[in-house]
Amino acid sequence: MARQRPRGRDEKKPAPAGQSRRRHCFFCKEKIEDVDWKDHGLLRRFMSDKGEIRSGRVTGACRRHQVQVGGAVKRAREMALLPHATR
Repeated sequence: MARQRPRGRDEKKPAPAGQSRRRHCFFCKEKIEDVDWKDHGLLRRFMSDKGEIRSGRVTGACRRHQVQVGGAVKRAREMALLPHATR
């Protein structure tokens, strides 16, 4: 019986069934430094139908940009560009 060789660091494990690969940050990919609160069309992408801010795990945003998205959504809500969360 042939012995299997251990995986090296550079080899990727296949994703478990039912799971997909990690999403990459939209803002880093598009080279956007700061999230603008006036761009409500873009901010809608990071909100659920009920008006809640989606988590970074769901959206794929990096930590830096996820914090900026949260602040921009809150500021846009204050200026009545986006709705508050409904129950």
